[in-house]
Amino acid sequence: MIHLPDKLETATVTSLRSHDRNPRTHSKAQIEQICRSIERFGFTNPVLIDGTNTIIAGHGRVAAARLLKLERVPVLRLEHLSEAERRAYVIADNRLAELAG
Repeated sequence: MIHLPDKLETATVTSLRSHDRNPRTHSKAQIEQICRSIERFGFTNPVLIDGTNTIIAGHGRVAAARLLKLERVPVLRLEHLSEAERRAYVIADNRLAELAG
């Protein structure tokens, strides 16, 4: 069965916690590029979080939101995933991005 999140929410930037095992890093230049994209197009890609507001995907967007002094960002809660599934998702999501043409 494919899980569909119930709803898009917003969360305060200060309530979001970085995942201590986040495999991806962002340079200052990349964060600034994300800032420019958010300023130009809006916050079009929600941050994925678990039930404890830990970021699963979207660390760069949250860093940009902090730099832009945004108070809230859109989030999707993925509470149906176990810790092992969250870790597997993060790895798969990053790997799929690397394989894109």
